[in-house]
Order: sequence, then structure tokens, then C-alpha cells
Amino acid sequence: MKCKFWQLILPAVITLFPHFGSAQVKDVGLIKRTYNKFFSTQETDTTRGSSFFVLPALGYAQETGLEFGIGSSYNFYTDRSDPNSRTSTITLIGTVTTEKQKNIKLNTDVWTRDNQYHILSEIRYRDWPFNFYGIGNTTQHANEEWIGQRLFRARIDVERKIFPDIYAGLNANFENFEFESFETDGVFQRESFRGKPGGKHLILGTSLLYDTRNFTTYTTAGWYGRIKYGYAPNFFGGENFNGHQLETDVRHYYPINNKLALAAQIDYRGTYGSNAPFYVYNELGGDNMLRGYYLGRYRDKNFLAAQAEARYRFHPRFGITAFLGTGSTFSNEQNIRMVPSYGAGLRYFFNLEHKTTVRFDYAIGEKRPGEQRQKGFYLSLSEAF
Repeated sequence: MKCKFWQLILPAVITLFPHFGSAQVKDVGLIKRTYNKFFSTQETDTTRGSSFFVLPALGYAQETGLEFGIGSSYNFYTDRSDPNSRTSTITLIGTVTTEKQKNIKLNTDVWTRDNQYHILSEIRYRDWPFNFYGIGNTTQHANEEWIGQRLFRARIDVERKIFPDIYAGLNANFENFEFESFETDGVFQRESFRGKPGGKHLILGTSLLYDTRNFTTYTTAGWYGRIKYGYAPNFFGGENFNGHQLETDVRHYYPINNKLALAAQIDYRGTYGSNAPFYVYNELGGDNMLRGYYLGRYRDKNFLAAQAEARYRFHPRFGITAFLGTGSTFSNEQNIRMVPSYGAGLRYFFNLEHKTTVRFDYAIGEKRPGEQRQKGFYLSLSEAF
């Protein structure tokens, strides 16, 4: 979730001064308790309780007008009596604009008792424009076009432990897209690709997970490897997606000492099928992989990227990070062209027991001839990987 710098400060200000102007002595105790809640250095919470955090969102863009909403995160244990129970997370992000655009996303990442089941889900409705540059990894910023989009997504992945640290599961993902182009001679209409009006599909698949991470929120040790395969049957006919998707995600976390850790990730995503519409192509950029690029700046059937990050937690409540990476989209028509990504960030741990974070990241990408250098500033809940 992108937003402006001062948004991070608002939750603390609102919470620390809930009765601003009141002279009652009891407010002093409330302020002290609230201060301890957000700035205490106590590492462990013996109650193993839940935590809830709200981050206001406010911004402005010429295309959307004034944008406002919230980003929130709820962290909990499904079994508070088990010290090995992993943190479960529910994240809700919702924003609207004065131009009547809407973006609502609910994500869950739940670990059941004894970490027996791992359940991922997403429900999303997005009525929001995006910038389209064309297909491939050599698109020009001068071709940027504003495209209207309406998206509904419902996704669920259920994985069960079959061996220690190994999970296998089934998943389903339904998506419905609608697009509207406002330029008759723009790149969206000029280029030849499928799916311009939109479409819908249901992807059914399976996954295999190997996970030895010490924590799922702020990881400093262990391995994570996940492979996911999906097939979209020809349920809806026409030009709707009928094909295959493959995703692989491998990560390693290595602690140098109790404050410094190194993290690395390799990610591949592929879409296969002769009639694949452009909206199931893989996109480069965003706030997780290849930071510094607008999500969708380059898009194609395949995507390959790697990144590394140094995480230094110099205080129980604060940390810094430095990261770098490279990646590319590609297909039979477009060769791999690896682009750089690098930057640094600040971390605030709003809950020490669950090790949940708010992150500031500033990232820099490539500078193409005749264009400004690509870069981005990100304010997000939780780590990039």
C-alpha cells in the first residue's frame, strides 16, 4: 500500500492524544499506557495476545481526486497455549476517492492449531484506473495510457502438513475483469493482444510448501520454498483464459547475529496458453519484488526476478534495511532484459510479540534513454518477503 510519509505518524498521534484539551488526571495514565503500547521495548508478551493496528490513508492524484481510507492488520494465534503456534494475520485495506473509485482488499494468512493447516485467502474489489504501457520489457514511458478497470477476485489456498515443515494443498482463484480505454489511438488499442474488453476465469490448482522460517512476519532465519500450479478450464468460452500458470518462490534467511540478518529470494511466474489474455500476464514492479518500478511497467507471459536484503534491527521497535535486486519479464517474442532495483528502508515494529512491522521503503530502478529514472516510495504493512 503506497501512501505519504505523514500517514505513518497519524496513528500514534491519534492514539496518544485521544482527549486532547482535557485536564483530567486520568488522561495522563492513558497516555502513558498508550506510549508503552507503541514504544515499550519489552520483547515478549506472556499472554500471547492479539494485536490490531490501523494506518490512515490519504492522498491526491489528478486522475482520482482526493483519496482516503484505512489499512489495518490484525495478528493473533489460533492456539495461545502453544509456544510454537505461528502468527496468523488478517489484513484489510480500503480506500475511496472523490471520483467514486473504490479499492477494497481483505487478505488472511492463518495457521491452525499445531500449525496443521495453512490457509491463505483474498477477497478484492477494485474499481480503479491503472497506467498501461504495452506488452514486453522495452515499453516506453511516452506510451503511458490511463485505463479504467473493474476487478473482482476471490481466492483461497488450503495447505495441510504432510511431513514436518512440508505442506501440500489445493487452491482456487476466480477473477472477473472489465476494462475501459479512453484513447482511440493509444497503445492499448494499437497493439494486438487478447482480453481488451476484459473476461473471467476460474483457476484450480495445487501447491507444495517447505517452510522452516523462525517467524512468518519478520523472518531472520530459515528456508521458504513454494511451488504452485494452476489450470483454468474452458468454463466460460470465448476469449476467456484457458491455460496454465506456474509459480515458484524460494527464499533463504541467514542470521549474522541477533540484530543483523540477510535475506534472499528467487521468484518465477509463468503463464501458458495460446489464448492467454493480457490481464493474466505477469507484471514487474510494486512494493514487494523489484521495488522502484510501477506495477505493470513491464508485463509479459513470464517473469523471473531475484532480490537480497540486509535487515538490521538496532532497537526492539526500529530497524533499517538495504536491498537490491534484478529481474525481467519475457516470452517467445521478447528476450530477457534484466533491470536493476536497489534502495533502503525503515522499519517500525508495532507489535513485538508478533514481530509485525510498518515499512518505509525508497527504491530506485533503471533510467532508460530519454526518460526519468524509475523510482518509488512505499509505505506498507509487513515485509516485502
